[in-house]
Amino acid sequence: MPPALPVDVLIVSLGSTQGLRIADEQLAGALTRAGASVEVARAAPPKPTRTLMLTDLGWARAARRAARQAIARHEPRAIVYSSTTAALLWPRRGAIRFDAPSVGNRPGHHGLWQRPLERRRLGEAPLLLPWSEGALAELPAGSWRGDRALVLPVAVESSGPAGRERDIAAITYAANPLKKGLDRVLDAWRAVSADAGGGQGELVVAGVGEDELMKAGLAAGGAGVRVVGPLPHEEYRALLRRARTFVCAPRREDYGIAQLEALADGCQLVTTPAPGPYAALPIARALDERLVGEDLASSLRTGLTEPLDGYAEGARAALVPFSQGSVDALAAELLNRLLA
Repeated sequence: MPPALPVDVLIVSLGSTQGLRIADEQLAGALTRAGASVEVARAAPPKPTRTLMLTDLGWARAARRAARQAIARHEPRAIVYSSTTAALLWPRRGAIRFDAPSVGNRPGHHGLWQRPLERRRLGEAPLLLPWSEGALAELPAGSWRGDRALVLPVAVESSGPAGRERDIAAITYAANPLKKGLDRVLDAWRAVSADAGGGQGELVVAGVGEDELMKAGLAAGGAGVRVVGPLPHEEYRALLRRARTFVCAPRREDYGIAQLEALADGCQLVTTPAPGPYAALPIARALDERLVGEDLASSLRTGLTEPLDGYAEGARAALVPFSQGSVDALAAELLNRLLA
């Protein structure tokens, strides 16, 4: 194999979720459009383990292997580690891009070794790239300074024209179903469906298959529920363009790409409040506060029977800071700071 040419930026991609993979692909594209040469080092998925501590260790080791190989091959001028987990065992210092720190999403024994090491890496990184202001606010006190942080959201755009008819009543994305609160979504849907005598249509559950639902102790069948499992991203977005509402009840939300995508494709966002840097939550409240609350069934019923005029247009306006053009402008600033 001939030696590779040096590159401006190496992105060390954890890629443990679809959202992370999308974010890394977008960042590579934005930096390329800003004039940089970019390579992406993708961590190989480790064997599944039973605890979050071991899971994070497996991914951190995989990211270190990928980074070492890519550094040796491409001699990058700058490195961006995608997630704090990817940076925990880094072989060389670099910027850290993250949706949420482990101090927020690895409480108690789940993050015994990750939290102190993450704090050290955050202090050593030349630049921090949180997806949102909320993620920045969750960082431990004293772990960063204002001149070392640049909020860099994941770009969200409409995936295409809406269908002629919104023939799906509700849709939810439930990868990691217990964290996403799928049990609460199903309870709310069944209550609304029972009140309407089954005449509200169907709830589509995407991102999770029947086998995983059984392991989580969830029964999703009946009452107008259709489980479609993990789908190619284009097929999933096509379903969003047909749905009237996107309904979710996360127990914690580190960012919420699925909710932002739903808003971009014209769905009303019906959600419970949740801890974490939930980027779509203030947008949902501003668009229609009736659809945000602990009584998910009531909110869903309102969204289906009393939709607010102009909701989709308001959502598009609210998502301007998340547009590809806005993110590209930030990527140009990022490139200057990475290579300075």
